[in-house]
Amino acid sequence: MLHVIIPTLNAAPALSRLLPTLQQAPVSRIWVSDGGSADDTVAVAARHAARLLTGPAGRGPQLITGAEAALAAGADWLLFLHADSLLPVAWPALLTGHCRAFPDQAAAFALRFDDPHPLATVIATAATLRSRWLGLPWGDQGLLISAALYRAIGGYRPLPLMEDVDLVRRIGRRRLRILPAALTTGADRYRRDGWIRRPLKNAALLLRYALGTDPQTLAERYRR
Repeated sequence: MLHVIIPTLNAAPALSRLLPTLQQAPVSRIWVSDGGSADDTVAVAARHAARLLTGPAGRGPQLITGAEAALAAGADWLLFLHADSLLPVAWPALLTGHCRAFPDQAAAFALRFDDPHPLATVIATAATLRSRWLGLPWGDQGLLISAALYRAIGGYRPLPLMEDVDLVRRIGRRRLRILPAALTTGADRYRRDGWIRRPLKNAALLLRYALGTDPQTLAERYRR
């Protein structure tokens, strides 16, 4: 059984686009792990028969809450998605094929942004190449992982930032595939912060994390 886990915080418009696309095999159950939304996120989740989980805001803790619920309900595979994700058309076959052929490996998608800006393609291509070469996809590329592997590596940790990098580093490059199709993700932060400034800021945060900077310090910097 494949369960989808989506952390949310005031994500109603994006969630209303994503959830209808997941109402098909191989998805058995959808979990929306909400961090206290003040918009219509809860109503959108209910309208599309997603299981709602609530708790304090924070992507790491929200992902943990969703994963624990999915595992308790008997999930064999977990698919973690951001609310502003849109999967490629052929995603059911891609995921089913991966689960059958690579049961001991996790997988993430290549990346695409929902913006025609010329730098969007450059940045997305660079992110996909980083993922292939270093085994370091971001959370906005989705993550498909078996329940067995998730448990074996200890799952997500309750970090305020870099929870995605922390997890894929423990998976390791040899146990991580990049699927041959792109997931489309929202580009709001890039439009807000700039198509040059945002990726430079992300790269600086990743470098500081790799050098041992505390994730709480990085989270405070990320929000500025």
